[in-house]
Amino acid sequence: METKNLLLASLEAGKALLHAPVHHTDAEQAAKPQPHMVPIRSLGANHRSRIAAHLLALDAHDRYFRFGYSASDEQIQRYVDGMNFGRDEIFGIYNRKLELLAVAHLAYAPQAGHESCAEFGVSVLKTARGRGYGTRLFERAAIHARNDSVSQIFIHALSENTVMLQIARNAGASVQRDGSETEAYLRLDAPTLDSRMTEIVEEQFAQADYRMKVQAKAFWDVLAQVQAVRQGAAQAQRDVAA
Repeated sequence: METKNLLLASLEAGKALLHAPVHHTDAEQAAKPQPHMVPIRSLGANHRSRIAAHLLALDAHDRYFRFGYSASDEQIQRYVDGMNFGRDEIFGIYNRKLELLAVAHLAYAPQAGHESCAEFGVSVLKTARGRGYGTRLFERAAIHARNDSVSQIFIHALSENTVMLQIARNAGASVQRDGSETEAYLRLDAPTLDSRMTEIVEEQFAQADYRMKVQAKAFWDVLAQVQAVRQGAAQAQRDVAA
């Protein structure tokens, strides 16, 4: 926990160096929401099975919102198998059990001449809703796209998916409804030193957080095995005594 707190403090200190100081009144400071750092990790092909497990855990309603149709298990598996980790960017939020609570897919346009465009999609497990994970993943994807010289992010969503559309509106996206479907377009500024440094620090924080979770899970798994052996030995002694 000390290491995590140190990383968070270093992140905030780094951000402070990149921004000019702004003086607020006491009332403004009290009203200003406190920053909440969420470790969002870039995912590679070695995370494919966990991405599949996350998406397969979505119920029919959530699959409908995520994909625009009620995707079957087979369709989801084909979608995960077809993920191009060399071209696209996939981001995830892990819990302490190394389960993916939320996953975002920033898909770059494969057509020539559209390299400056990318599409954003996100899913969050029901147990992790209400924590702002969808918004944080969109912000993370947007800053990566910006630093990668992408000028526009598109969100294609069902018109009834009000949560996703609200995330887009809050980010300043232009939203156009066409019947049961809605398109949102967010124009991105050119990358700056600030945006590049922010992404670097956030990724380092997420990588360190992930390593700590891996180590912690390994420790608890070993402890659980030891306890199981002890319980088995104790039960065997009780059986002999009986």
